Amino acid sequence: MQENKYIGDEKMIKMLEHYNCLTPLEVIKMRFAGAICSPNLELRPTDVISSFWPAGQAPRLQTKDEADLFFKFFMGLWDDVFAKIKNNKLKLEKLSFKNLSYYCQRRFAEVEHGFIEGFWGGKQDLKLPAFLAEVIDSMADLAGVYKSLENKLTKDTDTDEIVSAINSADSMVEKTISFIIENSVLPRIDSLQRVVN
Repeated sequence: MQENKYIGDEKMIKMLEHYNCLTPLEVIKMRFAGAICSPNLELRPTDVISSFWPAGQAPRLQTKDEADLFFKFFMGLWDDVFAKIKNNKLKLEKLSFKNLSYYCQRRFAEVEHGFIEGFWGGKQDLKLPAFLAEVIDSMADLAGVYKSLENKLTKDTDTDEIVSAINSADSMVEKTISFIIENSVLPRIDSLQRVVN
C-alpha cells in the first residue's frame, strides 16, 4: 500500500520549478530508480532528494507544513517508482523522434545522471557482486552510445539508421534494468521496502 500518492508529472514539474530545481523530472525518476536498486542500504530518499540541487543550494523550507508537503510530494514519486520496480515494470518514457539530438541528450541524462548516479548514491567504493559491477559498467557504455549517436548527427545523416540504433539502445537499457531488478532487487525487496519508507 502506497503511503504517498504521486501528484502526477504536470504538478511535479510545477513544484520543481517553484523550488528552482534544475534536475529534469525524467532524471529524478531514474535517479530514484537507481537508488532503490542500489545495494547501498545507507542511502535514504532524503539524500537522493537533496542531490537534485547543487551542494548548498537545496531549498530552505520555511515551516514544518511546507517541509511535510515537500517531502510528501517527493515520496509520492518515490513510492510510484518503487511500485514499478517491485513489479519489474520500469520503462523509459516514450519520446518523439522529431529532435534526435534532444532525444540522445535526454536519454544520456536519464541513464548516466539518473539511474547510474542514483545506483552509486555518492559512493564509488560500493562492494558489488562481480556480475552486478559488470552490468552497471555496461549501462555506462549504453549511456555513451547515446552520446556517440548524437555526435553522428549531421544534415547528411541517415536518420533511419540513428532511430534504429536509439531503439536498440533503449531496449538494451530496459533489459539491463530489468535484469538488475530481477537478480539483485526482487530477492531482497521486502527488507528494502522497510528501509526506504
